[in-house]
Amino acid sequence: MDVKLKNKYDVIVIGGGITGAGTARDCAMRGLSVLLIERTDYAQGATGRNHGLLHSGARYAVTDQESATECIQENMILRKIASHCVEETDGLFITLPEDDLGYQATFVESCQRAGIRADIIDPAEAKILEPSVNPTLIGAVRIPDASIDPFRLTVANVVDARLHGADTLTYHEVTELIIDQTRVVGVKMRDQLTGEMREAYADLTINAAGIWGMLVAKMAGITVNMFPAKGALLIFGHRVNNMVINRCRKPANADILVPDDAVCVIGTTSDRVPIETCDDMKVTDEEVKVLLTEGAQLAPALATTRILRAYAGVRPLVASDNDPSGRSISRGIVTLDHATRDGMEGFVTITGGKMMTYRLMAEMVTDLACKKLGVNKACETATTPLPGSESKKSEETLRTYNFAQKTADGRHGTYTKDIKPADSLESSLVCECEGVSVAEVDYAVNEQNVTNLIDLRRRTRMGMGTCQGQLCACRAAGQLCQGNHAEEAAADLADFVNERWKGMKPVAWGATLNEAQLTAMVYEDLCGLNQFVKEGGKK
Repeated sequence: MDVKLKNKYDVIVIGGGITGAGTARDCAMRGLSVLLIERTDYAQGATGRNHGLLHSGARYAVTDQESATECIQENMILRKIASHCVEETDGLFITLPEDDLGYQATFVESCQRAGIRADIIDPAEAKILEPSVNPTLIGAVRIPDASIDPFRLTVANVVDARLHGADTLTYHEVTELIIDQTRVVGVKMRDQLTGEMREAYADLTINAAGIWGMLVAKMAGITVNMFPAKGALLIFGHRVNNMVINRCRKPANADILVPDDAVCVIGTTSDRVPIETCDDMKVTDEEVKVLLTEGAQLAPALATTRILRAYAGVRPLVASDNDPSGRSISRGIVTLDHATRDGMEGFVTITGGKMMTYRLMAEMVTDLACKKLGVNKACETATTPLPGSESKKSEETLRTYNFAQKTADGRHGTYTKDIKPADSLESSLVCECEGVSVAEVDYAVNEQNVTNLIDLRRRTRMGMGTCQGQLCACRAAGQLCQGNHAEEAAADLADFVNERWKGMKPVAWGATLNEAQLTAMVYEDLCGLNQFVKEGGKK
């Protein structure tokens, strides 16, 4: 999507994860002129590499009351403003025989102090509510966890930012901050697709680049003490559980199992990694073993359930300025005004926090932006529904939908009316596993800034089902390549298949390995895609 830049903006937001998208939305809703810049695609970083858990805050209640309170407040807000992104599953915190049952009382008391509903229930009732739960449990607490789709949530924020006048750029990497003496006045950026260099100017630049924010700050000669923490997760081939299942103990590895659409996700681990590795996270054999072993303690069926893929994200943890060693690393929200902290005007950083608290983070940094720019307008993001969640579909309307429309409704909410197929061809399925039609692919390309197949996966779930893109990837490539050179489409298809294999490789045994071998035969032997992949697996 070609964007003609304004001469000057009020605010430039760097980073198209959920925090950057939410910040762009809040700024635009308050009447500021906004440019959002993302170096790849929306939700490509930590936003798209987590559980997809709508935290109740219960996980943090014992160890971090402030975070727990923030989570439950934002949990209730997101259920209202982002209903098409949320599945209200509820959750269980279970105590197993090897756990300390006495911890349950501390846990419940801590939840109640944070304003989190926490009901102790009989283990027998827990087994009725969630048949997949470990039958040996000796304690259970029901809490208001849920699942949320981070891709839909991010795009909905971007769409609303645009509706309020914001400009947005994907595949543009900020290479330099333009500094006039002691003030950041703009950015230089490279178009990743064409190589073209561009400049944009603003009164205020907001650094919302997650873990990569430390590198953005470094462009201004500023040090932000961030510590990349890798978290690995596994996706299973079908939905084992219908409620979120947590281990009732202090946070540890692999103690959350989240139902996510037609699959479920177990996570996570936590290991500090070098910043240089954050663009290419690989899941190790040991991490897979830990996740599978501990996950089976929550739901024994996981031990015999096919694993679709493994993936990892990097948490943007921040140490206090008084502790460069990192011993006091926080999961809290960190807002840095570099004018008062470092003597650099026109530049602020918003980081830390969690996906769960993105809206609050955006509100905090937009409040600061408005103060600096002399704008007196209150935040309205807590009460204004996101595009797609303005109202709920009636049961009568849903009954008139075909399979593809019903699945699209889950992804686009009220915007599903805009992708109703006009003929039988547009009703045809591109992806059977996820119910993605030709019409939905076209909608994603025309309205949601889709540049390639990996972008399309994030918008529609194409290729995220059991076959991991075995057949649908080729169909989608054909749909996307209309008007493009066939070689470019083939190279895009090769990149997509390689990306799917990257997640399957750490768990390549049994049915997953068989599926990967069949996919390799289809795309290498029949389609000859190898000729479109350069050394190193990149275009």
